[in-house]
Amino acid sequence: MNHPSSGAPSSLRELKDAYRPPRVPGPSPDQVRWFRDAKFGMFIHWGLYSLLGKGEWVLFNERMNIGEYGALAARFSADEFDPRSWARTAKAAGMQYMVFTARHHDGFALFSTKTGTFHGGHSAARRDFVAEYVEACRAEGLKVGLYYSPMDWRFPGYFFPELYFDDALAMRDQCRNQLRELMTQYGKIDLLWFDGEWLAHGGISWGPDGWTRRADFSRDELYFRTNYFWQSEELLAEIRHLQPDILFNNRFGWEGDFHVRERTIGGLRTDKPWDSNDCLARSWGWMPGTPLLSLGECIKNLVSIVVRDGNYLLNVGPTGEGRIEERQEKRLAQVGRWLEQHGKTLYGTRGGPFPPGDWGGTTYRGRTVFVHILGKAGRIELRGHFGRLISFSSPPSTGVSVIQDQEMVMVLVPPGGHDPWDTIVELQFESDIVWAGHAAGEDDIYGKADGL
Repeated sequence: MNHPSSGAPSSLRELKDAYRPPRVPGPSPDQVRWFRDAKFGMFIHWGLYSLLGKGEWVLFNERMNIGEYGALAARFSADEFDPRSWARTAKAAGMQYMVFTARHHDGFALFSTKTGTFHGGHSAARRDFVAEYVEACRAEGLKVGLYYSPMDWRFPGYFFPELYFDDALAMRDQCRNQLRELMTQYGKIDLLWFDGEWLAHGGISWGPDGWTRRADFSRDELYFRTNYFWQSEELLAEIRHLQPDILFNNRFGWEGDFHVRERTIGGLRTDKPWDSNDCLARSWGWMPGTPLLSLGECIKNLVSIVVRDGNYLLNVGPTGEGRIEERQEKRLAQVGRWLEQHGKTLYGTRGGPFPPGDWGGTTYRGRTVFVHILGKAGRIELRGHFGRLISFSSPPSTGVSVIQDQEMVMVLVPPGGHDPWDTIVELQFESDIVWAGHAAGEDDIYGKADGL
């Protein structure tokens, strides 16, 4: 247990007043290009909670005894854990990178750590799962992403940091030490996806169901603006030194290199990279029998995100034994087959230059614009002028026609000419598309939008 020395901050207020955040060096356009080109990644939530089949929040949601939950490690044999198979599934789906839960809010680390015994090396499996995962990603040519939650439900100081201030600082030290391990033990890491930087869930209150997260908490509250507690900027600057090419999201008290939109798509934004994450089986951690997204939903989500200049991070939750369900593998393979035909209209493109709408949207690369019509709209008006249109193409079965005047390009799709999922029309302009892009802000509670 850490105890503040004489003169050291002894409360959150003092900690906040004393913190002077340094500047975190940002990535160059070249360093972030792979992420913006990738468009599609696999999110993987897997841990002790997977043994129970009730989702990754089961420890908190069911108010489980910490000791009983920790005893699950003795059952965590992971007999079917095969990250190479996971990576092949991602690759077959057309995904370009993976993000794996190195540690979730329950505090169980899936990597070798010197911060305690609550990790994979002390489970029934006695394995460093992160080491095997990283190797599998590289073997399949996928970028390596790690999810890490700084918070830990096992610490009373997480829930009541003023009352258990020393305990809260011990949790912070665990976070810092484990991140240093992750950044030095596994070679090059391409992406660090934080989650859970807030304290006390942004405010908790007592009610008939016990301690619950307050629905009306404000992101202006002391317990929510937490960079001063984690000393986020200091740690991220250190990590950037250890991993010069790494990218951070915006969920560790700093604005991040890319923004996260959780289970929402939102609007067009080209001034900052972003991803939208969602679940293939409607839950992050494995829950048997949950309905899958249909192939059409997967395609629509992916295209809707990319035309708005984002990435789609689609989650699978392997079983407690470590296996991705066959039904999920089959769905992902279907998406991959669609991308084999149409991936050129998404990979390496940018969202725009025409604004998206309910009908779909556009992507572009060089002098080519790809029009993605996701519904049954028969007349699409693409307003804006980006030079002379010299040709267009689409599958012959669509019967599409295109007209350009001084104000817009009009795409006409006859009745019966639509593709079941995405009617794609390729427009060729005389010169490369030159467009200023579209800047936008974010208005969410997770990660404090665009910084503190």
